[in-house]
Amino acid sequence: MDTTIVQTHPQTRQTVRFQQAQRPELPPLNPGDRLSRAEFERRYEAHPEIKKAELIEGVVYMPSPTRFERHGEPHGQVITWLGVYTATTSGVRLGDNSTIRLDLQNEVQPDALLRLDPALGGQSHITEDDYLQGPPELVVEIAASSAAYDMHVKRRVYARSGVQEYLVIQMYEQRIDWFILREEGYETLAPGEDGVLRSEVFPGLWLNSDAFWAGDLAAMLDTLREGLDSPACAEFSARLKTAQE
Repeated sequence: MDTTIVQTHPQTRQTVRFQQAQRPELPPLNPGDRLSRAEFERRYEAHPEIKKAELIEGVVYMPSPTRFERHGEPHGQVITWLGVYTATTSGVRLGDNSTIRLDLQNEVQPDALLRLDPALGGQSHITEDDYLQGPPELVVEIAASSAAYDMHVKRRVYARSGVQEYLVIQMYEQRIDWFILREEGYETLAPGEDGVLRSEVFPGLWLNSDAFWAGDLAAMLDTLREGLDSPACAEFSARLKTAQE
């Protein structure tokens, strides 16, 4: 509620009333703010108009509005590709722009992720308030370019947190980097002789990068189906099915 401040000027006997604006219950959430994870969540939840914000090494990042051809459309292709994979590999779970609590200074919201529940060997779990806690097995980010924070500070955070595979699509350079976590850190997965990128953590998850850049979703899914028909994927699916029984 606004409060009124009354001030009387003795010489003129005039009374002036000032309206003091109500102080907001919470400070705003702004890019560059240095916050704890708890404070970041408190402010984020208080502003439903903010659709995406992340806390990286204790600093708030808020991406600009997404463009269609530079983000929205490729994002849709990635989600379709991952969705077909999860539809045929029972136990693999897909997330789209899901918040992940990695540690007390890092809370991210990647474009897409694949994860396994702990009972199936996964590293993350769902908290009582429906957030992910811990690193998923695969994270996908669609970045504007190699200069984006996805390729630098966020990559270091993902590696340190134990995200096993990190797929970064850099739109300006038309480049895809698929990183896999080794003992010494992330290494880049090399494509096969056919140019196809193949996940090690999720057997059968194959990406035809040429088809992706051509916007040929049908060809992307044709390559994925080849991966789903591979012996490695069949063995992986059988192992997951046994673990769920």
